[in-house]
Order: sequence, then C-alpha cells, then structure tokens
Amino acid sequence: MSPTSIVAYLALFAAAGFLFVFGSLLLGRFLRPKSPTAMKREIYECGEPAVGSSFVQFDLRFYVVALLFIIFDVEMAFFFPWATVFGKAAQLMDPSLTVVVDSQGGAKLSAAAQQKLRELGVPEPAVPLADKGVAENEQQLRAGSRQLALTAMVDIGVFFAVLLVGFAYVWYRGDLDWVRAVTPTSVEARRADFSPPEPTKIPSTPVLTPDS
Repeated sequence: MSPTSIVAYLALFAAAGFLFVFGSLLLGRFLRPKSPTAMKREIYECGEPAVGSSFVQFDLRFYVVALLFIIFDVEMAFFFPWATVFGKAAQLMDPSLTVVVDSQGGAKLSAAAQQKLRELGVPEPAVPLADKGVAENEQQLRAGSRQLALTAMVDIGVFFAVLLVGFAYVWYRGDLDWVRAVTPTSVEARRADFSPPEPTKIPSTPVLTPDS
C-alpha cells in the first residue's frame, strides 16, 4: 500500500466521520420538537436542583487521577506497532506458510511472504541468498524472522518494565489513593513538632474578710 493511498483512506475516513456527525446534527435540528420553557432552560445537575455558583473549585485529586490515566492510556498506544511487527515475524516463522518457492532452477519468495515483508516495511522483498536453493533461503528467512521476534519481545519487555516502574512509583506515593492514610510515622512526627501552649496564669484575687 503506497503512502498516497494511506493518506487517501485517512482523508476518506475523516470526511465520512465529519459528514455523519454534521448530518446527524443538521437532521436533528429540523426534526426534533421545539418547546422551550423556563424549567427546561435551568441548569441540569444530575437531576437535582443546582446549588451555588457554577464557578466552583474542583478537588485537585480529580486532576491527578485524570493526568495519571492519560499518561498510562497513551502509553498503551505504543503496543500496537510492536504487536504488528511481532505478529508478522511470527507468521513468517510458521512452518505451514510457504515463504520460498522454486522458480526455473532458482529460489524466490512466495506471494504471501512478499506481502508480509512489505507490511514490515521492506519495499522490495527478495530472497536472502540469491545463489542458494529453496531450503537455504527458507532457513535463512525463518532465522531472521525468529531474531526479529525475539528482538521485539526484548524491546516490549523493557518498555513494559519502565511502565511498571512508573506505575509502582505513583502507587507508592499514594497518588492512586483518593483518601491518603496517615502513617504512624507521620503522626509521631506531627506530635513531635507540636508544642502545646503554656497555660495562662490567672492572677489571684485577694479575698476580703470582715476583719480586713
């Protein structure tokens, strides 16, 4: 698949999505009933009457959880290209797939093998050993595919390990806890830093007796 065709497919996909959304909104504008009332124009908040102003301060914990979700969710997108490379390499290692065929006394790649190699980014796939037979080329190609699959496994293992280290770090810090617990160490530290105020001395008032 050429880069021009890929861009054309992406443009077609974007245009179809835009037309679907725009057409649905335009159709709904003409077909939906219109009966505005004062009650319908009120602020809707989970079916309950709105209390206070709409300009309120959200808890910082909402932002922390949202940022952590975005970070780890975006990292998951990097698994897709790895899975593509690993899947194609595993398919080339499959003994049931014919990767090299005999052609007029020489060896050439089969149509299925050429398609897999093009999907891996090889523009003009050819047999690894031009002066060898079918068996040697097939063995060489499967050995290269095995090495590519092992490299992909090591690569994703390192990536996943770094991801787990980051996840363990935010877990250890307590960023995933909605309510952070107070550890005994922090309680003792706070007690050590706390110095109670000195009691206020009330001056004594002399008692008057009849003899005084």
